[in-house]
Amino acid sequence: MLIRRLKFIGIVVALLIVVLGGSYLFAPQWLIKASYMREAMNAQLEKHSVQAGDTQWVYYEGGQGPTIILLHGFVANKEVWLKVAPLLTAHFHVVIPDLPGWGESSRIPNASYNIDNQADRLNDFIQTLHLQHALIVGHSMGGAIAGVYAAEHPNDIAELALIDSFGLKFKENDFAKEAMAGTDPFIYNDRPGFERATALAFEHVPDIPGRFIDVFIKENIANRAFIESTFKELREDSQVSSLQNRLDKLTMPTLGLWCRDDKIIDISALESLRDGLTHAPSISTSIFNGCNHMPQLEKPKEFAQALTSFALAH
Repeated sequence: MLIRRLKFIGIVVALLIVVLGGSYLFAPQWLIKASYMREAMNAQLEKHSVQAGDTQWVYYEGGQGPTIILLHGFVANKEVWLKVAPLLTAHFHVVIPDLPGWGESSRIPNASYNIDNQADRLNDFIQTLHLQHALIVGHSMGGAIAGVYAAEHPNDIAELALIDSFGLKFKENDFAKEAMAGTDPFIYNDRPGFERATALAFEHVPDIPGRFIDVFIKENIANRAFIESTFKELREDSQVSSLQNRLDKLTMPTLGLWCRDDKIIDISALESLRDGLTHAPSISTSIFNGCNHMPQLEKPKEFAQALTSFALAH
């Protein structure tokens, strides 16, 4: 009997190896989706969709308590928050959407997806789901969208957290010089290109299996036209300073959180934020060491602690 059981276990293990190995080689996108599902379940998040304005929004939602809305950045999606999400859903009602045009949310051909239009779409989403008076957290491009929304709808937001945010003045770095010259480093066609893009955003580049990288490359190529058109829009002067020009309209408690060694949005943007918040009742700042442009991925515990402390303080 023992021998039969051992043989059965051996057969099951062998089948699992064959299935997983085959999936990795021939359908790695399935493994990536399975990994996202596992992380979402671990964070007690469920996936939903809703029509709000001109967009079919797809979003994660879970947890109980005060509401936090997490907005991702350029060439990203809602999954960028999955690492930090389980540290937040224990205390908060967390909503994590794919911004219009990105991830699984819908996209209208030839429509504008600049900061101002995305802020209008965000208002549609918040009104549809009755998410007024939440803490809105925006990372990079998502920070500019969150900030512009907050400036235009100050009575519908409780607090604002800007994470390595776009839309502010900062000391020109190599990324800014290349971007304003029209070079988008987040466009890539091969593994070396992907590695260069991730090295720009991470202090410690994550170890990603090669076949997974191939999936990300394929997605980048498939979305190339949208990425390029949005990048072109974001290079316009009105977009580069979209948040800077509205800082005096922010009348809610505001947190600025930065990685000290951010190679994309230089930390000098944090000083511009502080100086421009002339009507915010309180201003909080957090600076992390040992990360680049992705603190929610490189410093998830510290990120969650800073965000939780800010939320509970107000």
